[in-house]
Amino acid sequence: MRVIIVGCGRMGAGLALKLTRSRHEVTVIDRDPTAFAGLGERFGGQTITGHGFDRDVLVRAGIARADALAAVTSSDETNVVTARLARQFFRVPRVVARLYDPRKAEIYRRLGILTISTTEWGVHRIAELLSYSWFEPIVSLGASVDIVDVETPSALVGRSLASLTVPGEVHPVAISRGGRCFLPTQEMQLQAGDLIHIAVLTTSIERLKALLGV
Repeated sequence: MRVIIVGCGRMGAGLALKLTRSRHEVTVIDRDPTAFAGLGERFGGQTITGHGFDRDVLVRAGIARADALAAVTSSDETNVVTARLARQFFRVPRVVARLYDPRKAEIYRRLGILTISTTEWGVHRIAELLSYSWFEPIVSLGASVDIVDVETPSALVGRSLASLTVPGEVHPVAISRGGRCFLPTQEMQLQAGDLIHIAVLTTSIERLKALLGV
């Protein structure tokens, strides 16, 4: 996959290194040439100095062939302009913009631009860690979905996994039992000591608590 990253701060550099380790072709754009030092000597991609919303800079970066673009500068306005230019003018298939203001994020989602609001994500994540200590959040998929680990409550032993499923809200995805992890069926009965791996909307945590009897 050919990816352009606009902004070489901590997020941009980290994203670039992660993608290159996965063998993607990465080009990083930043207006400050000293920012590329954050990529380190082993970075195997391309770097271009310039503004991400400059069409000539994007053309030099190979946007005509790009499969994806991430705009992750420190400016919401720059990220949105760059994302809209990439999506609407250059027809890049996958475009994501990082935004600090969650109100703006919702507006641009409605315009068809994928966004991630680090402020909104941080608020949700801290609230989860403070409030949901009875189970272990393993992965947060953006600001809306968590993967959590829950040990089977005694009240659910012998019941089917379907009793923990709410379509579109709560979905058990795997079970760890007897030293191995596997993908269960909805009819499988829960056993004492099972560790259930559950995908859940952050807005449905209370629903999950009710299902578990917590």
